[in-house]
Amino acid sequence: MKLFILTRRDLTASQRLVQSCHAVAELLKGGNPVGWNDTIVALGVKDEAHLRKWEVSLGDAKHSFATFCEPYFDDQTTSLAFVGTPPGLETDLDRLRLL
Repeated sequence: MKLFILTRRDLTASQRLVQSCHAVAELLKGGNPVGWNDTIVALGVKDEAHLRKWEVSLGDAKHSFATFCEPYFDDQTTSLAFVGTPPGLETDLDRLRLL
């Protein structure tokens, strides 16, 4: 299974890189995710509101994920990471552009 990272496109390129790494670090705090085959897919979402919609969708699908909220950006949610394609969200993932 792939590890997906969703990061806000309204951040600078360097901020997107750092925030993506933070999200993966949060996910890995619990150990190596079951089923992850070392493939990473980094995708961009429009902004924080779009990222929060993904949090809701993943929660509704009962799919494990980790988010990162950046203290230097007033604790805004900047990125999230999860392993595997959540059922029912395949098409939504396909619509996102590579980061």
